[in-house]
Amino acid sequence: MKNSEKILKTISSLIESGILTTKDLKKEISTDFKFKKDKIINQLNLVTRAEFEVLKKIVQNQDKIIKELKKNTKIKKVKKS
Repeated sequence: MKNSEKILKTISSLIESGILTTKDLKKEISTDFKFKKDKIINQLNLVTRAEFEVLKKIVQNQDKIIKELKKNTKIKKVKKS
């Protein structure tokens, strides 16, 4: 028997016997999903929006500097020729 089938049978038997209410079930499923969501987020190594914006500005500044350096090296090469 598959794990999902076992879980469903256990849950249905608990509901039938009155030990587990639908409110409890909803809370349990919600908690389980929250843990799974947090686990996935932690595995993805996500960054906050603020961190992303800082890194974006750094990359833009570096790109600007690189373009200026390329431009300056082209001018120097033309003068040497």
